[in-house]
Amino acid sequence: MNLQTVHSILLAISYSQAFQYTELAQYVDDHQEEYVEALRDWVAVESDSSNIFKRPELHRMMEMVAQKLREMGGTVELVDIGEQELPDGQTLALPKVVTAQFGSDPSKHTVCVYGHVDVQPAKLEDGWATNPYNLTDIKGNLYGRGASDNKAPVLAWIHAVKAYQDLSMDLPVNVKFLIEGMEETGSNGLDAFILAQNDTFFSYVDYIIISDCGWLSRRPALTYGTRGNCYFFAEVEGPKQDLHSGVYGGTVIEPMTDLIGILDTLISPSGKILIPGIREAVAPLSDEEWKMYQDVEFNLDHYKNKTGVNQLMYNNKVDLLAHRWRYPTVSIHGIEGAFSDSGTKTVIPAKVTAKFSIRQVPDMDPAVVKKQVTDYLYSVFAKRKSPNSLKVTMVIGAKPWLADTQHPLYEAGKAAVQRVFNMDPDMIREGGTIPIARTFQDVTGKSIIMMPIGGFDDGMHSQNEKISRYNYIEGTKLFIAYLNEVAQIKSTSV
Repeated sequence: MNLQTVHSILLAISYSQAFQYTELAQYVDDHQEEYVEALRDWVAVESDSSNIFKRPELHRMMEMVAQKLREMGGTVELVDIGEQELPDGQTLALPKVVTAQFGSDPSKHTVCVYGHVDVQPAKLEDGWATNPYNLTDIKGNLYGRGASDNKAPVLAWIHAVKAYQDLSMDLPVNVKFLIEGMEETGSNGLDAFILAQNDTFFSYVDYIIISDCGWLSRRPALTYGTRGNCYFFAEVEGPKQDLHSGVYGGTVIEPMTDLIGILDTLISPSGKILIPGIREAVAPLSDEEWKMYQDVEFNLDHYKNKTGVNQLMYNNKVDLLAHRWRYPTVSIHGIEGAFSDSGTKTVIPAKVTAKFSIRQVPDMDPAVVKKQVTDYLYSVFAKRKSPNSLKVTMVIGAKPWLADTQHPLYEAGKAAVQRVFNMDPDMIREGGTIPIARTFQDVTGKSIIMMPIGGFDDGMHSQNEKISRYNYIEGTKLFIAYLNEVAQIKSTSV
């Protein structure tokens, strides 16, 4: 055993013995109003990354993040990541990425906390009960756009570090922050940033922590997997212009009829994907994984009521969770070019484009899926012997991400949850896609954990998004405890 290893073990033992959780938790309780006001300030910034006219607000948001970290004494940079090309060919500056570092002790582990402070669009007239950019406390719930996704979790991590500072306690690990402002629109420029910084900013990072997801129930959770996504356009074009159905109906083969016909061959009424090769690529469900799903706290009736449907695809918990998390799904999202306004219009559209996606799971490869889908649709279309033309394009090809739940990062997470909430966490996967997790994994090779504090009913991306005061405050304590638990991981586990 070398001297460095001995020193790390002794350091971990000293942290375990000296960790003053009670004092830190009390500090958080005493400052919760301050934390709520900080969230109020951040929610007030309309940092909608999808709206180019809100770009000045997004730049202001990144400056606010940087300033908050500077005031804590961190080594902070606002890193230029380039420009965004708009559909009309013009360019717009991307919001800078904020990086920060607290501590550089080579004998300690270094964690990098990733988060984002851009938000989805929100308007009062969309059905919000309150102004989406005015944080509103109703019965312990803090309503506002970005409250749960992802401003409160980012602030909770910052407050966790500051709690150690304000109580004159050494951080048990070195902490780096990477905060971006384009996550909701695909993290433009971030992949290139990670590649460029792999040998500098990430060189001494041991672990990466993402808190951009939510619990499945009222029980705290640790997330160990996300699905990827392949998003397709299927365009059918026929006449040179839209036609009157009374004049031309029955005399031309309509693009919409062709499009509906081929879409109907993607998936069966029972949810079975009909594209050859898709289901065969999926990793089999192991007995261990089945047991993990069985242990998850999940209420089918509550889920059904929450979604507002009369019937679910599956009537038992394990099957439903498996098809939500670890099996591919086909979803048809819309048809561009079709008449969709209120009222009537007797038109035959000249060109229609279907938009659909296939969620990716291990062991699927987006490049292979692209070929399978395009070959299949062209084959199906050819059998129709239509004079119209078909063009299939894959516009997104995001891979799934899966972590090892036996890694010490997750054992540390379980210990932190047990300390703060006095219960074991649910071990869950996400049905959605968080592409940055796979980018971190592929580029940096670092171990990653997703540690959510958002509630199962927070309504991320929806009207009346909120985070409960309980999750926000107790989540801050969770992050404080987790830093201590990570400090006790042996160096050989990195």
